Amino acid sequence: MPVYSRRTVVDAPFQTVWDFHSDVAGLEALTPGFANLRVESVRGPDGELDPDVLETGAEIEMSMRPFGVGPTQRWTSVITERTEDAGAALFRDEMRGGPFRHWEHTHSFYAAGDRTVVDDRVEYRLPPAGLGDLAGPFAWVGFEPMFRYRHRRTKELLEH
Repeated sequence: MPVYSRRTVVDAPFQTVWDFHSDVAGLEALTPGFANLRVESVRGPDGELDPDVLETGAEIEMSMRPFGVGPTQRWTSVITERTEDAGAALFRDEMRGGPFRHWEHTHSFYAAGDRTVVDDRVEYRLPPAGLGDLAGPFAWVGFEPMFRYRHRRTKELLEH
């Protein structure tokens, strides 16, 4: 299965970076305008609407229309894992409905003194079967600008 990854160091404390990424507002702040992201709903694992923290079992319903062209893409993401332990944390989300055959995104965070390492890893499969598998290794062409933006924007918002 193809994998895309990107790592950056943010000159901000671990807890600040972790808290920022634990809320749907962080997702909205890190998505470039050209994606035309719209968060339709967020439900906690107990069904609570708009929870403060994206815990394991939280579900996010989104829509996107990149560059305002083509049909709106609907995307359902579920937080399947969330752990935090003394200067290290991660959460994983999986696409349960959307444009990919498979999407599993692991967001990892590590304290590095007064700074924080942010590591994104995406395992994915493009549609359709067969052709998508052949094209999969080249998807980084689309992922790279998005994740470069996300990491740069994290630094802009959190570094002092």
